[in-house]
Amino acid sequence: MSPVPPQDGDELELTVEAVEHEAERLRWQLAISAGGVGGFDWDLLTGRLSWDDRLVELFGYDRRTFRGTIEAFNERLHPDDLPRVSQALAECAQTCGDFEAEYRVVLPGGTTRWVRARGRALADRTGRAVRILGAAYDTTDAHDAGARTARVLETMSAAFYLLDADWRFAYVNAEAERLLGRPREELLGGVVWELFPATAGSVFDEEYRRAVRTGEPVSFEAYYPPPLDGWYEIRAWPGPDGLSVYFLDITARRRAREDAEAAREEAESARARAEEAAARLGLLVRVGEDLSATLDTEEAVGRLAQHLVPALADWCLVTLVDEHGALRDIGSWHARAELREVVEGYRRARLGALGEHAPLHRALRTGRPVTVEHGGTRVLLDVLAPGPARELLRRLAPESFAMLPLRARGRTVGLVSLFRDARRAPIPPQDLLTALEVADRAGLALDNARLYTQQHRMAEGLQRSLLTAPVEPDHVQVAVRYQPAAAAAQVGGDWYDAFLTPDGATVLVIGDVMGHDVEAAAAMAQVRSLLRGIAYSSGTGPATVLASLDATMQGLAVETTATALVARLEQVRDERERDVTRLRWSSAGHLPPVLLAPDGTVSALSAHPPQLLLGVDPGTRRTDAAIAVDRGSTLLLYTDGLVERRGTSLEDGLARLQDVVAELAHLGLEALCDAVLARLVPGDHDDDVALVAVRLHPLDRPRPPEAGPNRIPPHPPTPLNPPAGD
Repeated sequence: MSPVPPQDGDELELTVEAVEHEAERLRWQLAISAGGVGGFDWDLLTGRLSWDDRLVELFGYDRRTFRGTIEAFNERLHPDDLPRVSQALAECAQTCGDFEAEYRVVLPGGTTRWVRARGRALADRTGRAVRILGAAYDTTDAHDAGARTARVLETMSAAFYLLDADWRFAYVNAEAERLLGRPREELLGGVVWELFPATAGSVFDEEYRRAVRTGEPVSFEAYYPPPLDGWYEIRAWPGPDGLSVYFLDITARRRAREDAEAAREEAESARARAEEAAARLGLLVRVGEDLSATLDTEEAVGRLAQHLVPALADWCLVTLVDEHGALRDIGSWHARAELREVVEGYRRARLGALGEHAPLHRALRTGRPVTVEHGGTRVLLDVLAPGPARELLRRLAPESFAMLPLRARGRTVGLVSLFRDARRAPIPPQDLLTALEVADRAGLALDNARLYTQQHRMAEGLQRSLLTAPVEPDHVQVAVRYQPAAAAAQVGGDWYDAFLTPDGATVLVIGDVMGHDVEAAAAMAQVRSLLRGIAYSSGTGPATVLASLDATMQGLAVETTATALVARLEQVRDERERDVTRLRWSSAGHLPPVLLAPDGTVSALSAHPPQLLLGVDPGTRRTDAAIAVDRGSTLLLYTDGLVERRGTSLEDGLARLQDVVAELAHLGLEALCDAVLARLVPGDHDDDVALVAVRLHPLDRPRPPEAGPNRIPPHPPTPLNPPAGD
């Protein structure tokens, strides 16, 4: 760079300024030399370059060889640095600004030394630069340390680069070259946001600028787009030389972590699916238990709504369909307690307000589910007549619903309507399948209940049609009871009878045909009719009647077995005068009668062991037992349903019966029968019960009102003396 020539008019002023400047320069040189820094003064007017001793030494000169020109400076500059430094000095002079550069000095022996220089241009009164003053110091040690650091950085397996204050690459190690996919020559000096546009405005941009702004290191993980195309852990820390950025490739670690997270999520999903499956199974189990735990299937089906809410729906209605196709809502429930009365009100109002095109009627006609996933309130309002149902529906505001038919054996026996509000998504397919399975179970239970009711009515009707009203001759009061089993399958085997024979005796019969249902009722009808005919026509004693019945059953191929007890109330003239009655009986495997004496004593009439039941061996020998019974006594004949219970012995059941009869001895005969049944027969008993109770009122006074009128056939048989024995 050439010095600026002086102008004539300025010489005097410059002389004065030179003296002043020389004094200032001396003070300045003394100050900087104390810090090991060399000073320079380049007079742009004369071209004279002044160095202090420290700077002369730095450049490998001595006072004899240093010529004091800019050319002497340029001779020592490394050829690669000369253009850059000359340009910086020229800009400093042209702008009267600052000068800063770091460059290499090549000493005479070939050794290279690094020097950092800073200076400032001084201007005259016209603003023209007339000299540049500055200082320089040796940075070789720092560069050697930097070189050692660079060697370390070059051998690192992690990428590292340095960005200067203008976001230009100032250093890039080999691994960074590889990761960034560009050679070092292309990267150095380039602005990071321009070389890699995808990073502008990204997390890199945000975090880098935050580190520079706060002066604090940052660390983060981020995906780096192509050419890196991977996940990296980035650590950036600001320093005097710029922003140092360290890249660690964590793609494999990230993917392993993502795989582990995916595996965890899959495990969580599997666990959730298992819990959902368990919940669905639990729901099915609870529904099944509820349907099987009560004999009132309609009530159990009505409770379906409480099982399905909130598991599958926010609220629910359950509807029955009778044999004529009429609908009846029998159950409702809402997940929110404050809306249950609203649902109940809607249940009472909706069927009468539904139009023929309502989804409920469509599900009934087709036997297939009807679902609406959105706008459920609008859909239902369109098919509801004006009135309370519409207003209640608006309060419930269903967004989606599903109406599922309850089907069994090819017919629809009911419907379940599931509703969800806008806060829940429509019923998903898996939940819908669960609801359909619940519907199938409920439908089968309802149809079984229908069949049960039909069978129960038929068996009980047949049974009752054969259990005719008993006779009540003279002062004899007879009360009979028949209580069918709670289950239809247990009805049909028990019977009782009470009739007069031509000889004037009152015959009492209690029996139990083995088996149940309609077939047992039919077999019982045969056995009962045969026994009645034999006893009436033969006039023989109980043992002979039972033996004849056994033989007749074999001869007529009545293939059944039965227990039976036949008793005769007989009274000859002498016994009538003494106000006693003879009781003769015989038992074919039946339970012993219970006798309540006038003094309140209760006993079981088991004078001889029960003999073989009917239908096993017609040749078995049968015998009678007989006792004299005082008037005022009560006799009870009963079937095993009265005393047999699971987990309790028969002996305990018989003892319990006698205790109960003793406690109730003060009651009238009808009240006694009712009370005995109430005490001994539970509501869910699994066997039917027949009971015959006879009370012998005294003959020396009128028949008491509580006994009611005499009941005898329109043409009573002519009294005969009873047979003396068979």
